[in-house]
Amino acid sequence: MTTWTDRTADRPISLTAPSGIDRAAHHRLDEAWLAAAWSHPSTRCFVVSGGQVLIDETPDGRTELVMTPSFEAPLTEAHRYFLGTDEDGVSYFALQKDSLPGRMDQSARPAGLREAGLLLAPRDAGLMAHAVALENWQRLHRFCSRCGERTVIAAAGHIRRCPACGAEHYPRTDPAVIMAVTDDDDRILLGRQVHWPEGRFSTLAGFVEPGESIEQSVRREVQEEAGITVGPVEYVASQPWPFPSSLMLGFMAHATSTDIEVDGDEIHEARWFSRDELGAAFESGEVLPPYGISIAARLIELWYGRPLPTRAVF
Repeated sequence: MTTWTDRTADRPISLTAPSGIDRAAHHRLDEAWLAAAWSHPSTRCFVVSGGQVLIDETPDGRTELVMTPSFEAPLTEAHRYFLGTDEDGVSYFALQKDSLPGRMDQSARPAGLREAGLLLAPRDAGLMAHAVALENWQRLHRFCSRCGERTVIAAAGHIRRCPACGAEHYPRTDPAVIMAVTDDDDRILLGRQVHWPEGRFSTLAGFVEPGESIEQSVRREVQEEAGITVGPVEYVASQPWPFPSSLMLGFMAHATSTDIEVDGDEIHEARWFSRDELGAAFESGEVLPPYGISIAARLIELWYGRPLPTRAVF
């Protein structure tokens, strides 16, 4: 499998830049170390609730996670997740709560990852993505899949253990493929899902099925959704997508057929676009580009040769 590692677009893929955080997984089972880290005056923490955190704008125009020293943190019981340490030895924790705390200065505001991921610096975006993924998994996996008993949190939020049968459950990540499909005329295939607003088009995507390679998944999804057969498949890059628990694996794929037949269940409409046709459709508003945080935008840009318009719907 060849890759596009050296041919990625100038704009980085959101949520993939180095965060400078060492997840320090070897500390997750060391309760004494975790207790000492939590009580250290340099430790910082933030609350995550329903996939949202508090963000705030600094006087110099940057956007940051609202974090506090651990001794100022709201009370919580077991829902405290160790996220890692930075190069200065500062430890970071996320606290899962039913609601976000209020702010006395009223300047901070709640935001989800789709918005905040575009605004935050890599360190904060990485911490938020980690916390949101853990929170989603924790909320959805409270009971043992083997015996049905309620599980308990362990490993600083990265394991749930069953006290009845002893099973250990780990955070779930579902692999999904997302692909920019082009044909012999160097057109790109874009589709519109049934629940999307009129005019919004993006690359095709779908989940990897059991017993299937990622290349097979690319070919199957394109065939199922648009009736197009695919030949060569080239890996580009991946992107964590905790909505709630996916890892997007991005590809460029070459079509060996061009007659479109959408499935009608997931894809309502699909079209081939030349660069001139897509540019004109963007300009007229006939086509809305994918939301900027998605790897889909970077895949389209690799083919398009320049940044997509910033106008987007979500």
